[in-house]
Amino acid sequence: MKLNKLALKDHKLFNKHLAFARHELAAFSFANIYVWRAIFDIQWVLIENSLCIFFRDKIGCFMYLPPLAEERRPQVIKQVFAIMDAVNENKDISRIENIEQGDLEHYRALGYLCHQKFPDYLCSRSDLECFKGNKFKSQRASYNYFVKHYNFEALKLKLADRNDCLGLFNDWVKERTAHCAEDVYCGMLEDNRKVIKEALTNYKQLGLEGITVKVDKQIKGFTFGYALNNDTFCILYEITDLSLKGLAQFIFRRFSAELKNYSYINIMDDSGLDNLRKVKLSYKPKRLVPAYIVTRDA
Repeated sequence: MKLNKLALKDHKLFNKHLAFARHELAAFSFANIYVWRAIFDIQWVLIENSLCIFFRDKIGCFMYLPPLAEERRPQVIKQVFAIMDAVNENKDISRIENIEQGDLEHYRALGYLCHQKFPDYLCSRSDLECFKGNKFKSQRASYNYFVKHYNFEALKLKLADRNDCLGLFNDWVKERTAHCAEDVYCGMLEDNRKVIKEALTNYKQLGLEGITVKVDKQIKGFTFGYALNNDTFCILYEITDLSLKGLAQFIFRRFSAELKNYSYINIMDDSGLDNLRKVKLSYKPKRLVPAYIVTRDA
């Protein structure tokens, strides 16, 4: 069976299949899928009208999403595992990621194992826009400090900002690695460098939206993301100069205020990092959106 290499022109086909159901996990977006081609060889195939998306690197091959179709076809699951097994010497690598809560019983009934992975954090947009109440006291204080002490302007992120944003990200990585030289963490930072570069290169084509914050006319923060559905926007990245107190809180609140067409902001998962988990929880998410991985019984 011939697999197709992912290209920008595939967005219509992907969006058609993604729209067969309403999704809350940030992974269910063409923009989110496409930017990972900076790290993975991404291929897809239609099997019985089910869109099947495979990610492959030097470790092996897995499915980033479950098969996308109008109706579930159990026989397709067997076929996708056969495709992965043909690549993976270690068959334990063969798996389907980002299974949603409502699909668990379907996979369990077929005899597959479901393992919980890191959830997405879903926040109220109005909460993030206002920072009202005692629960946002710390964020509100940091926001007010930034507004009071810096000469700034917030602008729409444009393709022309790409190089300045990448330069800021490089500085941000240096600051992060100076405080944590752990190999896995540093590897994640390098992966994110590639993904951000891919996203900014195809910013307009992927329908991404974002803002920059300039301090004394230099870009010191940027953030961007994409619409997941009619009421949820996903923030893919937020990068700020760590030396500017309150900038992170300012850009988060300011961007949320501009996303008035949405009720919720999905701030993605925490990648299993304790510090990131604490930061995301500090924004008082309305709920955590569970995600699962499907494997076979050994």
